[in-house]
Amino acid sequence: MIILAHHYQADDVFRFADFSGDSLKLSQQAADQKDAEFIIFCGVYFMAEVARMLCEPTQKVILPDISAGCSLADYANYQQVSECWAVLSDKLAGKKIVPITYINSSAEIKAFCGKNDGAICTSGNADRVLRWAFETGDVVLFLPDQHLGRNSSYRMGIGLEQMLVYNPELREGGLTETIADDVKMILWNGCCDIHMQFTVDDIRRVRSEYPEAKIIVHPECKFDVVKLSDLAGSTEFIIKHIAQSRESVWAVGTERDMVSRLAKQYEGEKTIFNLSRSEPYCPMMKQSSPAKLLWVLDNIADGNVVNEVFVDEQISIDSKAALQRMLELRR
Repeated sequence: MIILAHHYQADDVFRFADFSGDSLKLSQQAADQKDAEFIIFCGVYFMAEVARMLCEPTQKVILPDISAGCSLADYANYQQVSECWAVLSDKLAGKKIVPITYINSSAEIKAFCGKNDGAICTSGNADRVLRWAFETGDVVLFLPDQHLGRNSSYRMGIGLEQMLVYNPELREGGLTETIADDVKMILWNGCCDIHMQFTVDDIRRVRSEYPEAKIIVHPECKFDVVKLSDLAGSTEFIIKHIAQSRESVWAVGTERDMVSRLAKQYEGEKTIFNLSRSEPYCPMMKQSSPAKLLWVLDNIADGNVVNEVFVDEQISIDSKAALQRMLELRR
């Protein structure tokens, strides 16, 4: 048995982890532990789904709280994306559309991308995956986080005027006019509710109060926030960059518990604090409490399996096709 904990877990759960990391790293670590019968994933549902798809059929993937979801993943469901695909296929007739989904999405959305010659990306490799997508097709449909898609493609030289937002709550996604020939990105109208809380005013305040500070944020933050920051990158990027950097004062724009853990780790060596005074945190991650972790462990000890995560076989096959396309880009 192994216990996995995402960086956004609170310390009272994080301290029990055999492995820690971001969602994909944890799933890959789980898949490497082929002798572990039970994979306890202290994270949210989409993460456990990925682990389920990568692990052996004989292994059991368990969430301490089966209802722990992700507000970002919930922005896009299969029916909505299928309707979007029909709209884009009509409006972009003659052009090849490549669907790319952020790993923070449901298994069904990953499977949709797999079936339609698309791929999965992470916040750490979105640039690389998008580069492949533009080499492969004409237009990218990016799901479900518009900000990661916008920030990543802008960094690659694609102008904001070449990006459109598809809102599933509007008729034809709000794309009622003819789509211009130079449009390269169709961004899904989704976001991370936590990273949306970081603002330009936060950056201005930190620049004023701590002129020596470097500002590093997650690319799920808004475009203006990322643009005004010194650096932007995934959770793993943030951790590694701060560790290797000579700069000693850091304002970090991501989830509260990860920033607090970094501050404790480098206490006396570096000054690290949250970019926002409100210290945004992910309530879904906190659903994997010590009490719920103990509950699933007690059940295993008693010969019971609770909160096991399952993924439909065909969805798993199609999702892994999208995941494999991403992994091949590392070679």
